[in-house]
Amino acid sequence: MIVSSALIENAVNEFAKLPGIGKKTALRLVLHLLKQETPQVEQFGEVITRMRRQIKFCKQCHNVSDDDVCNNICASHTRNQKLVCVVESIRDVIAIENTQQFNGAYHVLGGIISPIDGIGPDQLNIHTLVERVRQSGVEEVIMALSPTIEGDTTIYYLSKKLKDLPVKVTTIARGIAFGGELEYADEMTLARSLTNRLPLENYLQNK
Repeated sequence: MIVSSALIENAVNEFAKLPGIGKKTALRLVLHLLKQETPQVEQFGEVITRMRRQIKFCKQCHNVSDDDVCNNICASHTRNQKLVCVVESIRDVIAIENTQQFNGAYHVLGGIISPIDGIGPDQLNIHTLVERVRQSGVEEVIMALSPTIEGDTTIYYLSKKLKDLPVKVTTIARGIAFGGELEYADEMTLARSLTNRLPLENYLQNK
């Protein structure tokens, strides 16, 4: 892409590093910013910078938060803190929250076990989940991981870690196609999968 300004070209290259943004889209975004008043562009940049510098991760569930413990979920007295939904990523929390059908808490693993990618249990937030169940009186853990081989491997590993604790372990119903990503499921399908969750032993017996 030939641009007459190195400043614009550099900006385009930075935007193009974002997922789903190609060079043409990046150029449109840069040209749009170029049309805006300087204070608007400065505010845009300041908001992004402040977000990156000040964002925290909840000490309890590992979701993004403005405080040490997320106000809307872990610190909320209106949510069922004894019901914990285990997800792979922050995007999955957003997907489930968009269904407006879940009123429990979450635990973000930060990934799933994938030996081929060099990701083992020690690199995930598994120890904190086990300790949370042990110390916080959690009554049910819902495994809401994508129905892939890696997701199932992670579910199996977690079931072994939790088997000696007094907690009910369930998994979302498989309305989501095998190999599909949880965050891309439509809200109705995801809501049904949560509502119709199954005892984990039933799921493992069918594997």
